[in-house]
Amino acid sequence: MHDLANCRAGPHRATVMTLHAAIIPSPCSYHETPPPPIANRVPRLHTRDRARTGAHDTVAIAREWLPSMSVLNSRSVLNVDRVANVRSMAETFARRPDTKFVRTPTSIDVNQRWDVAAERGTWVGTWTEPDGPLRVSGMYQAQWRRVDGNWKLQGELFVPLTCVGGAYCTTRP
Repeated sequence: MHDLANCRAGPHRATVMTLHAAIIPSPCSYHETPPPPIANRVPRLHTRDRARTGAHDTVAIAREWLPSMSVLNSRSVLNVDRVANVRSMAETFARRPDTKFVRTPTSIDVNQRWDVAAERGTWVGTWTEPDGPLRVSGMYQAQWRRVDGNWKLQGELFVPLTCVGGAYCTTRP
């Protein structure tokens, strides 16, 4: 008897069992073709996100988020749902119209069984303050969840490690 409960460990799993010198495919090997792995999707999502951020399209950006999306931003402000994050982004874009944010993933680890992924990488934010251009950068971590076959962001943490520019960089926000 096969334990089908363990088949969800990974759609790419190709296990076999040996039974009386015969090789029998595990029932796990009969899964449907899975959606593209998140590691292939994240760079495309970030490219699309860059365009939406450049256009300051908070509604389109928020489509990639779960309703419970939480962000601890580089100013150490915690926004605990999608509505609060959209409001925060809209305020930032209104205050700093040339704001650009770019995330560059360096690793993505996936737990197929729980439909969750951890993304880590570097980020850069640029904008202009009254005393000139500014560049803040650092590390980030994101948690993705697969819901109904679609990967959505559940949370992000941005740690600022460098700040180059005017007075903004001299005082912790």
